[in-house]
Amino acid sequence: MKPILKQRGASTTALLAFVLFVALLYVLYNQSSIDGFFTSRPENVVPRVVEARGDLSAGEKSVVELFEVSKGSVAYIFTESVQGQLFFRRVAEGTGSGFIWDDAGHIVTNAHVVQGANRIRVQLDDAEEPLPARLVGIAPSYDLAVIRLVNKPANIRPIPVGTSGDLMVGQSVFAIGNPFGLSKTLTAGIVSALGRTLPVSNGREIPDVIQTDAAINPGNSGGPLLDSAGRLIGVNTAILSQSGTSAGVGFAIPVDLVNEIVPQLIERGALPRPGIGIAVADEALARRLGIRGIAVMGVEPESPAAKAGLKPFDLQAGVVGDIIIAVDRKPVANVLQLSKALEAIGVGGTANLLVMRGDETREVAVLVVDLEVR
Repeated sequence: MKPILKQRGASTTALLAFVLFVALLYVLYNQSSIDGFFTSRPENVVPRVVEARGDLSAGEKSVVELFEVSKGSVAYIFTESVQGQLFFRRVAEGTGSGFIWDDAGHIVTNAHVVQGANRIRVQLDDAEEPLPARLVGIAPSYDLAVIRLVNKPANIRPIPVGTSGDLMVGQSVFAIGNPFGLSKTLTAGIVSALGRTLPVSNGREIPDVIQTDAAINPGNSGGPLLDSAGRLIGVNTAILSQSGTSAGVGFAIPVDLVNEIVPQLIERGALPRPGIGIAVADEALARRLGIRGIAVMGVEPESPAAKAGLKPFDLQAGVVGDIIIAVDRKPVANVLQLSKALEAIGVGGTANLLVMRGDETREVAVLVVDLEVR
């Protein structure tokens, strides 16, 4: 057995010598790398030479100029709302955007930005601190509101107003606002679609809404949507997104509609409420009664409806009343459609109602009045 042990010892010694020899060769071969690793850092290291940028393209210059000219007309809105009961009150803070409408210091924004706010402050481009503002008028059905600066600066710049009537899908648009509280933010995109309808919280719909892929995020609400000439073409109001942030589908209220509503809010504080002085059955009751149309459940004394001879249902007495089935020969099936029809006619106009009572159908002319001032 001893000779075998000697052979194993000799083999181990030879193997160890071979490994050491290979390691020595490796070290010698990589000596330059090792020296470089331990060598001190080179001296006189200087920054890279900056390459000349050259002129901006014509398109870039146009966008830069648009922002510089328009930013002074954009307002950044901060609100505080007291919520809760006496011993559990808290102050909720909100942000939004808006734009200067006129030299009197009126600012247009979304209704949902300022509705219910106890305190409103506005940061303008060249103001050192936010300025106090008060609510002048609000139209929740169109998600529009007007506020006014309490102490108007002398150098305010109303935004140029364009038209939404000649917009085309594909044309460039720009949004300036206060997303996530980041003021003076510019985003760009195109008109993605026209003629959309946008539901609002009270069940109404805003017509002819502009769809855009310009990034609109929380805080952009109420800010201006501009065309390439820097003119107001819409008021940014909503996004379609599962995450609550921009997904490339934003909506703006068309400026032609804004230009109709804002003067009324400044003058009166609210929009007229066209009506004829009736109460109607809700859709659930109408379905239960098997009624197709708008069932008249009440008529105000001395109202246009009363003067026109409209008759209400009396379910307890078994009295059959009138059912409105059309306005100006256009079918109406619910109160929303009736309201839209009366708004289209306007205060002072005449609504030609097609009315059914029992088996008899007749046409009745009714004056449309403002229910807010009667």
